[in-house]
Amino acid sequence: MSLQTAIMTAMKEAMKAKDQNALTSLRAVKSAILLAQTESGAKEELTEEQELKLLQKLVKQRKDSAKIFAEQGRTDLADPELAQAAVISKFLPEQMSEDAIATIVDEVITATGATGMKDMGKVMGQVNAKVAGKADGSTIAKIVKEKLV
Repeated sequence: MSLQTAIMTAMKEAMKAKDQNALTSLRAVKSAILLAQTESGAKEELTEEQELKLLQKLVKQRKDSAKIFAEQGRTDLADPELAQAAVISKFLPEQMSEDAIATIVDEVITATGATGMKDMGKVMGQVNAKVAGKADGSTIAKIVKEKLV
């Protein structure tokens, strides 16, 4: 089932359940998908990789907003953002543990012969290609920095 179909099904369920939080989140995802499809000028289906990047971007936006709101003491605004991030995250593949990511980072460092921070971009590119949507970019970057120091 494509992401768009899954989103529409979930929207119908949220409407029936009168779950405004889920409905708002799903509408945002649907809107982002439509914008991405029409960006190129043609109504073409997005690839699975593009869909994953889009979902990750939406989750990251909400988590960043929630963090800013929490820092300003506005939990009334931070809580809905975190709830929306949780709804959108349901459509992402299961996230890898830090240990699993560290193992992949070690493999890539060995394969590329990376020795220091100057090689971070090379390592990040290959790790991102291997985990493809199963890990957050900031988590990967943190682990790569630890290993390349």
